Amino acid sequence: MVVPYRIVSLLPSATEILDCLGLTPNVVGRSHECDYPPEIGDRPVCTAARLDSERPSGEIDQEVLALLQETLGIYEVKLDVLQALQPTHIVTQDQCDVCAVTLADVQAAIAQLSDHPPQLISLQPNTLADVYQDIRRVAQQFNRDPQPVLQDLQRRVQACQKRGKTLPKRPRVAAIEWIDPLMGGGNWLPELIELAGGENILGKSGKHSPYISWETLRASDPDVVVVMPCGFDLERTRQEMLADLELHPEWKQLRAVQNDQLFICDGNAYFNRPGPRLVDSLEILTEILQPVGDRLYPETAWQKLSLPL
Repeated sequence: MVVPYRIVSLLPSATEILDCLGLTPNVVGRSHECDYPPEIGDRPVCTAARLDSERPSGEIDQEVLALLQETLGIYEVKLDVLQALQPTHIVTQDQCDVCAVTLADVQAAIAQLSDHPPQLISLQPNTLADVYQDIRRVAQQFNRDPQPVLQDLQRRVQACQKRGKTLPKRPRVAAIEWIDPLMGGGNWLPELIELAGGENILGKSGKHSPYISWETLRASDPDVVVVMPCGFDLERTRQEMLADLELHPEWKQLRAVQNDQLFICDGNAYFNRPGPRLVDSLEILTEILQPVGDRLYPETAWQKLSLPL
């Protein structure tokens, strides 16, 4: 007898990969952060955060560092929920201990599950190519054809890349992935900026997002600043930015801000999730850097943040 897949996804981007392959009906459990597609919201939650994500970004950063120094995971696995769900597969990640439950914690939870332990699929994306490979891996595991999904994503990437080449000059772009303290965009973000026609000036492709100083940001003097804090939606980003602007008048010294080229984005829905919606993120960057014609994405996805100087 063939046992139907019972999948638990402990990572929002993994949930979105499963969805693009038509596997959402097989997802029986999710992380506390999995919220897309919307219908995933009725699945039992299998993780919880050990920190208060509603606090200001500076306090969140301090709490994260304290938890890591104590060798505690930032998130915990709800073993009782996993036990009740009896999954056949668990999809998680080994890319960032701050972004989701750690691989070690998931392995420890699996070791305590009775009867037949689920199969573990761990993703480790650092670039757009890694995301494509993750889609292939997940598709192979569940006997799905990834080619229609990959061909559509790559077609859209190529359209953005072609459009980016029409720019007379590549704007120098600073991607900000955390506000207090400042962090530049790493991993896949430098690649997305380049594909959209910009010149990335903070962070390195395939490397973790770096802390940066105000001196570094001022010295780089970007043409465009795009702010997409990890885990924050657009309105939360706006609130954090407005508060930080009061604390750091250095923002108004940047050429990008003086030229009304400061943008805020819903990082949580797009830029922070290494799944199929990274291509949406690329299209958003293309809209920002090349504002021609009607915009494709709503104002809840990205907006210009104009400041009185």
